[in-house]
Amino acid sequence: MIKGYWADPQIAFFNGRFYIYPTTDGIANWGATVFHAFSSTDLASWKDEGIILDLATISWGTTKAWAPAITVKNGTYYFYFCATQQIGVATSTSPTGPFKDVLGKPLVTNGQYGGQSIDPYVFDDDDGRSYLFFGNGNANGVELNSDMTSFKTIPITIALNDFREGSVVFKRNGRYYFMYSVSGTDSPDYRVAYATSSSPLGPYTAGATILQSNSSLGILSTGHNSVLALPSGEYYIVYHRWAIPGGDGNHREVCIDKMTFNADGTIVPVVPTL
Repeated sequence: MIKGYWADPQIAFFNGRFYIYPTTDGIANWGATVFHAFSSTDLASWKDEGIILDLATISWGTTKAWAPAITVKNGTYYFYFCATQQIGVATSTSPTGPFKDVLGKPLVTNGQYGGQSIDPYVFDDDDGRSYLFFGNGNANGVELNSDMTSFKTIPITIALNDFREGSVVFKRNGRYYFMYSVSGTDSPDYRVAYATSSSPLGPYTAGATILQSNSSLGILSTGHNSVLALPSGEYYIVYHRWAIPGGDGNHREVCIDKMTFNADGTIVPVVPTL
């Protein structure tokens, strides 16, 4: 979708424009230090809006700028980001920033609730409540307070088969879907699975793998996705794969494919395209 090496894409739709917030890739040991935003009116042509947050401005973390998430409440954009395997919150009045750290400290410290404290994903339910999901090796979920910068309770662990990272939650026809990545981004079999529930915090019933590599086409390590739901009822999955040609776990690119559902609400396996 966007030129160059980018990963862990969070897609969003604000004020008639599409946005992607990725991890800056192509850097040894996943050592990114800045976050960019990309915007589009058609999901095909993308504009680099430049650096929206630089970890040089963060007092508690200066490297490993990974896998952000974003939402908007009452005109304020909340950007949940990783730095040194911790999660922080930055805000702006614009979806393209600049964003500033609002806490002056991590919202979630390193390993605070088990596993790595990375990969935040914010879900806004249709009842006005918002939730934060995060974790590597341990899937954590918690309801956010109305300030969007603190938790209503202690985060809980959500049981998911083979969960590694990359939490994504969305709601369709009253059913909650928890998508996540299996294996590791440095492995060619990195893939996306999902589970479903009647509650955002579960318990979740296992679903299936719905996105995986196609080695015959050279498409490898398809994972760490987000989901776009259009008012028309169409759904799209945005994810990264190893770059073609010659990609690996540090050289990834962002892709998009359509996502559809069976009559019973299960997700039809996505066929990754070149």
